Amino acid sequence: MKLQLLLTGNELMAGDTIDSNSSMIAQLITEYGWRIDKKVTVGDDLKLLEQQIQHLANDCEVLIINGGLGPTVDDMTSLALAGISGNTLCEHPDALAHLTQWCNHRGFKLNASNLKQTMLPAGSQIIANSRGSAVGIKMLLGNCLILATPGVPSELRAMMNEEIIPLLSSQFPSDYIQTQRLAVFGLGESSIQELVNKKLPNWPNDVELGFRASMPVLEVKLTTRGKDASEKLHVWRQHIIELIGDHLLGDMPLNLAQALIAALNKNGQTVCTAESCTGGNIAAQITSVAGSSHVFPGGIVSYSNELKQNLLAVSEASLATDGAVSATVARQMAEGALKATGANLAIAVTGIAGPEGGSEEKPVGTVWMAWGNKENLRVEKFFLPLERHLFQTLVTALGLDLLRRYTLGIPGLPELMTRRRS
Repeated sequence: MKLQLLLTGNELMAGDTIDSNSSMIAQLITEYGWRIDKKVTVGDDLKLLEQQIQHLANDCEVLIINGGLGPTVDDMTSLALAGISGNTLCEHPDALAHLTQWCNHRGFKLNASNLKQTMLPAGSQIIANSRGSAVGIKMLLGNCLILATPGVPSELRAMMNEEIIPLLSSQFPSDYIQTQRLAVFGLGESSIQELVNKKLPNWPNDVELGFRASMPVLEVKLTTRGKDASEKLHVWRQHIIELIGDHLLGDMPLNLAQALIAALNKNGQTVCTAESCTGGNIAAQITSVAGSSHVFPGGIVSYSNELKQNLLAVSEASLATDGAVSATVARQMAEGALKATGANLAIAVTGIAGPEGGSEEKPVGTVWMAWGNKENLRVEKFFLPLERHLFQTLVTALGLDLLRRYTLGIPGLPELMTRRRS
């Protein structure tokens, strides 16, 4: 099946709305062996919309149009489809029945703007919408099957799963694809690819290796198809896991906080935080995970020196002699948090996020971190000369991963941080 996608809306062209719908469609159809060959986005311009529909329809078997089915004057998909097919717009009885039921259920009164959504090209069929007021449109233009859908993401997802994918499956053969995704931290995609090239030179052509880079977790994706897909994925997944080693967090979807909490639960440990330059981000990441209260009694954000002294028992002498950004203070912060919360483990961070506040001795991007238990606290200095937000994001991620490694008894640092060690 050759499938193409047309998105419409001035809000997309202006950047007011970020296009997440094309990504959703691509993800939903991938497991069936289908892919989007081409994607085009246009504004709310009737002539341009007609030109693009005609052009794309001449070059594919299926065209999905997303957007432009609403009740306002800038919603032009129905009008464009009528124009290029040589049909008139007329009130579709099924669309009217759907809209009437939708309004009655919500206590709304039908008005002229609503009724615009029932005006479809003559001869077209509706695509049911279980979530919204606008039905989709199904019609043929030459040899191309056109499927027009609303732009609301929740409505689109329901229509794809309930109507469009079953329809396409009935008309086009599907070579089901199997995919496995791994969550990795501290090892970049180029490093992994280099390891594959060196250690696994016989990588099979029918197992696709892909990466989705994001901050801070990298997704490593293995994809294949066919009757023996499961067996092939199992074999090559194990090879990749061996290469990634202790940088593997687990199977996606998974973030660093979830991986840490799983490790804490597995080992019956609790953790606390003492944060300065991250402003509570580490604690926020932990508490964003349901069930974190079982492993996280609390944390302390001590931004000022006074609070470091009053809440974490950091000594005034250490602050005066070594400064707030130092190994001594990081250690004392961790010790103070352990005493204040009664947790088994702690992470403490103190650094210079910038853009100001640095010096020749301690430039912007310097951070000291202390982690571990009261008998064995590790202290390390890192240098992360990044924009303030990225600095805080990476320090937060590093703190979570250092705790994960400590809890699981994994020695050493993530590969990314060995280069950032100061």
